[in-house]
Amino acid sequence: MEINTLYNLYSQHYLVDTDTRKIRKSTVFFALKGDNFNGNKFAKKALELGANFAIVDEKEYKTSANIILVDNVLKTLQKLANYHRKQLKLPIIGLTGSNGKTTTKELINTVLSAQYNTTATIGNLNNHIGVPLTLLSMTPETEIGIIEMGANHQKEIDFLCNICEPDFGYITNFGKAHLEGFGSIEGVIKGKSELYNYIKNNDKIAFINIEDKIQVEKSKNLKLIPFSETLKFVGVNPFVKLSYNSTTIQSNLIGSYNYTNIAAAITIGNYFKVSLIDIKNAIEEYESTNNRSQIIKKESNQIILDAYNANPSSMLVALENFKSLKDKYKTIILGDMFELGSSSLIEHQVIVDLATELDFDNIYFVGENFHKTKTNKHQFKTYDDLFLFIKNNPLEHQSILIKGSRGMRLERILKLIN
Repeated sequence: MEINTLYNLYSQHYLVDTDTRKIRKSTVFFALKGDNFNGNKFAKKALELGANFAIVDEKEYKTSANIILVDNVLKTLQKLANYHRKQLKLPIIGLTGSNGKTTTKELINTVLSAQYNTTATIGNLNNHIGVPLTLLSMTPETEIGIIEMGANHQKEIDFLCNICEPDFGYITNFGKAHLEGFGSIEGVIKGKSELYNYIKNNDKIAFINIEDKIQVEKSKNLKLIPFSETLKFVGVNPFVKLSYNSTTIQSNLIGSYNYTNIAAAITIGNYFKVSLIDIKNAIEEYESTNNRSQIIKKESNQIILDAYNANPSSMLVALENFKSLKDKYKTIILGDMFELGSSSLIEHQVIVDLATELDFDNIYFVGENFHKTKTNKHQFKTYDDLFLFIKNNPLEHQSILIKGSRGMRLERILKLIN
């Protein structure tokens, strides 16, 4: 089937689904395949549940006229998304970086949605499937699109840019994330800068933080919009406070590292002529969720839950920020950082040494990688070991930082903390 013909079917309702457990009436079901599942098997079920059409790439599952056979379902999804993007008469902001992508994306969306009908990446669905699905969730009513793009190898950002064709780009930072795939920090910089390459080659615009020397260096010869000169960092304890056009903005985000995320959202909002009062209200009303720098108050303890993800760069700033807080008693619970490749032991040891130097009241390391490091602090090879220890040695009257990679699921320990 030609992509324009398929587009005519999709544009009847602008609905696409890939999971029959969440199927919507009148949708187009794309039967994606993975290592442990085959969506082709659910094509018939998708129609029974209300889908108008199902897209498959295995001939045996084309059992009715409303089941459409293509060569490759995933590639068809991506082609359809790009075709749709070309029909959309709206600006799209592309966003990537090592740390803070999702929070920055949410802040940008919050600010812009004060004045526009926006569509943004849901959660962190920022890969070769998530980006097409985000594009296909945009409708003729959408006025601005915000696309988060993630990557752990070279050429992934380039590939995603060619699907979503952003008019504007922003890279949050370049840090030690996904070193296993990128190979080194130089590889990270090269991979993330593929967004700048796209912007340059297509005469688009980049937002940059001029205090980030790497951003400045890698964005030379681009059309640039720097952070507003009227933006000033005021302080943090624990929430970020800043000044914009002499107006004080008190956020609900902890950590000085979130200042640049807020600054990016303000700069982009200002470019799109969102009023100062709407920007201020949007920033002040935004609260982080999904285990990202959440403040959780218990009967005896206060918790900073930052267990959505972790890498050496984000660990470092989280520890330094936590040390700067004025709380009297402090405990840290740190879980393994993943996808660091051959540098894993070195990077975990650096974090162990830093945490020890900062001298918190209680220091707990959990995971196989941290267990291999040299330290005189508490080490737990598994989450169950940590769970048992805290159960028998409850924490009281502490400010607690919990941070680790998503696979560690350290938020589970909350049930033991009162």
